[in-house]
Amino acid sequence: MKRQEIIQRLKHVSPASFEDLALAIFHYQIEKNEMYRSYIKALNRHSVEVKSLLDIPFLPISFFKTHSVRSFDENPISLFESSSTTGQIPSKHWVLDRKLYEWSFLQNFILQYGHPSQYRIVALLPSYLERGNSSLVYMVEYLMKVSGHPHNAFFLHDFESLDRILSTPVQQPTLLVGVTFALLDFSERYPNRLSNTVILETGGMKGRGREPIREEVHSLLKERTHAEIHSEYGMTELFSQAYAKESSSFLCPPWMQVLTREVDDPLKFHQGGGRGAMNIIDLANVDSCAFIATDDLGEVLHPFEFKVLGRISTAETRGCSLLYA
Repeated sequence: MKRQEIIQRLKHVSPASFEDLALAIFHYQIEKNEMYRSYIKALNRHSVEVKSLLDIPFLPISFFKTHSVRSFDENPISLFESSSTTGQIPSKHWVLDRKLYEWSFLQNFILQYGHPSQYRIVALLPSYLERGNSSLVYMVEYLMKVSGHPHNAFFLHDFESLDRILSTPVQQPTLLVGVTFALLDFSERYPNRLSNTVILETGGMKGRGREPIREEVHSLLKERTHAEIHSEYGMTELFSQAYAKESSSFLCPPWMQVLTREVDDPLKFHQGGGRGAMNIIDLANVDSCAFIATDDLGEVLHPFEFKVLGRISTAETRGCSLLYA
């Protein structure tokens, strides 16, 4: 199957067609992705044996730090890099077509929140803005452009100006997208009753002492701002995100599913969900690898719905999931 045919099917995927498309992408990536093909060969697996989702070998997420995970030979047009603390190697996601990423996050946002034009979008993403090549910053900047609101803005450390913007009433709801440590710092210094506002925390504590659990973070933010508190689950290695509203579980778009595996046996899957290490199928990852074995622990309630429970104890701490440690 050719790339363009895969993308056309991706844009119309449904729960009934998900597995067929996932298998088609698997065979496409076995042919196009030399690194993934070598990994499967090292496992002594053969593509003809793969006849269901549970047969697919998932690539450990750490390969995005050490290898070029690409299903194309052309020169990439851009690169997304993960955040990393001192001494860590950032993940690299080489991008052949930014339009595919734009389609994925925009359509997912519309599914979860409606069209961006319904919102004023304000972002508090200091660490991501400072390092560049952030897929999160790219996404938020694009959503701001589609929103078109004159008061959309990014903020680094100017909490006073951010407080002033948030205190200025507008007709549309305000969506405040923020990295967790910055949201906690801001809300502590400028507690306020934010009306008609949704805070979307993206994770990220950057090693700032004890890592609070998600419920604790939401409780603090709610107490200090009186806003709705939502969460985004995303990472540099994926083109898609999942969202959790208030205290609910994370919901995936139709082209993303989550499976769980045994922590001490990465090739043994849990059929029908349950708790374990999380494997993510992101069909929008056409040009890299759509089958990622993460270092996060979770509980699958439904193939398109999950909770994040923590991190594998031996895993390197990752910025966007420090919140769940």
